[in-house]
Amino acid sequence: MKRILLASAAIVAFATTPALPQQKTIKIGFISTFSGPPAAIGNDMRNSFELALDHHGRKIGGLPVEVIYEDDQTKPEVGVQKTQKLIESDKVDFVVGYIWSNVLLASLKPLVDSKMVTVVTNAGASQIAGELCSPYVFSTSWNNDQTPQAIGLYMNQKGVKSAFLIGPNYAAGKDMLEGVKATFKGQIVGQELTRWPDQLDFSAELSKARAAKPDAVFAFYPGGAGIQFVTQYAQSGLKSQIPLYTAFTIDELSLPRMKDLAVGIPGAQQWVNDLPNDANKKYVADYKAKYKLSPSFYGSQTYDAALLIDAALKETKGDMNKDALRKAMEKADFKSVRGAFKFGHNHIPIQNFYLQDVV
Repeated sequence: MKRILLASAAIVAFATTPALPQQKTIKIGFISTFSGPPAAIGNDMRNSFELALDHHGRKIGGLPVEVIYEDDQTKPEVGVQKTQKLIESDKVDFVVGYIWSNVLLASLKPLVDSKMVTVVTNAGASQIAGELCSPYVFSTSWNNDQTPQAIGLYMNQKGVKSAFLIGPNYAAGKDMLEGVKATFKGQIVGQELTRWPDQLDFSAELSKARAAKPDAVFAFYPGGAGIQFVTQYAQSGLKSQIPLYTAFTIDELSLPRMKDLAVGIPGAQQWVNDLPNDANKKYVADYKAKYKLSPSFYGSQTYDAALLIDAALKETKGDMNKDALRKAMEKADFKSVRGAFKFGHNHIPIQNFYLQDVV
């Protein structure tokens, strides 16, 4: 009888012990391209985000984290479907990623309507800095026209008096060419917008550039299209006749395939892998050690996105109130691999740009 009473008392004590509170798991939806040739970009972004989580003990803001990766297949209609899935079915707390401006623009309405806290790690559609600016959408990259504006200034310094512009016919391509026009003081003697993303033969456009006899050619082609463009530019004999200036065409992902063809073709970037700050040195060294590859600017921007969310959650002490998170993120209170920067009122970084040359 005594044994039964003791057992009963133990049961009562166990039943009345209050349950310990469980830590919230932060859910992050990550949209990029993980199939086809552009998968090299998406994989670099994913690798960098995973490395940032490694650096923070596989937590974010001190909380457990789950990341759901989705492939947009470079298609706007797929991107918006994946965005809706992450918001409506997966109930994520943040959405991160987006390589392509047209995919981002297609996905923007469900993000804005749901007040989803979003960190864009590449796509720099000009609309998100202007009429489609949202208080809950941040960029850890740039606005599309910022980098070509830097190239336009450099072309002025080099004494270029006339230029022919070439780029793909989608949102980013148009923004890039407008960026050059905003700062270049010389004459634009021609412009071509090519079919995207399936046009890889640029012989007709190169013939038009040759006929226009400019002092220089500016081109924007990311990924595999950039490799094809630079290859054809050299094969056509234009490289030895007309200097080529680029944006987002030559990087750590494309350079191993271009090799010597890329020598002497300048570009601009807000991040390069030898920036001498401690955060960048650790990022580059640990990326190389883990993946046996060099990170690209795509990855650097994505690494910063993880640090931005981490810093904001630490400031709010895990409070997921969207306005509190927004205010914390606006401070950009973390050590960026690009060095010091701050957000403008439209949540686009105000930052340095660097001349990038292949030697």
